[in-house]
Amino acid sequence: MQRFSPSRILLPVAIGLAVVGFMFWRSYKPGDLAPLANAKWEWLLVTLLVLLARDAGYVYRIRHIAERELTYRQSLDVIMIWEFASCVLPSAVGGTAVASFILNKEGIPLGKSLAYVMVTALLDNLYYVLMVPLVVLIAGKGLYPHEALQSTFIASLRYAFIISYVGVTAYAGLMLYALFVNPRSVRRFLVRLFSLPVLRRWQRSAYRHGQEMVEASAQLRGNGAGYWWRASLSTAFVWTARYAIIGCLIAAFVPMDTNEFLFIFARNITYKVILLVAITPGGAGIAEGAFPTFFGKFIGTATLTSFMVLLYRVVTYYLYLVLGSIFLPRWVARVFSRPHVVLGK
Repeated sequence: MQRFSPSRILLPVAIGLAVVGFMFWRSYKPGDLAPLANAKWEWLLVTLLVLLARDAGYVYRIRHIAERELTYRQSLDVIMIWEFASCVLPSAVGGTAVASFILNKEGIPLGKSLAYVMVTALLDNLYYVLMVPLVVLIAGKGLYPHEALQSTFIASLRYAFIISYVGVTAYAGLMLYALFVNPRSVRRFLVRLFSLPVLRRWQRSAYRHGQEMVEASAQLRGNGAGYWWRASLSTAFVWTARYAIIGCLIAAFVPMDTNEFLFIFARNITYKVILLVAITPGGAGIAEGAFPTFFGKFIGTATLTSFMVLLYRVVTYYLYLVLGSIFLPRWVARVFSRPHVVLGK
């Protein structure tokens, strides 16, 4: 709860707005915001519908993955607080770090909570692993901002993207093997790997993670094909909607064809790599600063791009800070009024 204190909420807001304010101050020119008067309201409506559909998909997914042990009301609370945690914690940590605690406080035994969170993490990683080759095929060299290809930043981004893809692929493969083939051998592997001198400080965490995989494997092996198909399809739905939001927003103010929309969708994959390594809460400041490099080409003037940065962060970040601030106190009052937390498997 200390991590969700008002000061921790206001800090990312201050960082993000300071970066956007600086961008406006540096780039503003009279007349650059004229396209706002001709906004296509149907695309703004589409953006709103995509946001609602994405959150509804998240609610459905967590309820399904939790084998309907949650009501729709509980599922909505879980998702809103999960998103809120992702906004307040550093992007490299994300809301997954507290998700099992949230599920446990909803009355789901800790072993099951860990298993359900691992399912969401596994499916999220698999979506990324399968989607990257597709967007590379779609975008080719356009996957990176070619107007700055020679810069050190873009060169570093290429390496970061490749390393992140290899790392996510390896981790997803390890999780698949651990959950469905031989979890105990993976636990032994992690313990031996983290017994190396350079990694020894994380050995205890590695063992705990290995043990969580063993418990999750025992919990999940009885689920049939229908369970995994619905979980997979809902994951593909929510992440596709998540990546499509930027394209919908830009299309509301700038003429766009299908190819450009797909390019923006593809480039969003590399944009997210920046957020994965961000050390600020919710990527505040870093997400705003990197946005023009990736999407400024599709928007036009620097001033309009700055406005798009602000609008994008409002609907995908600040909105969930506000919603989380509303949902969290009510959730705390509800779940902490229970006499005990279920800790069994």
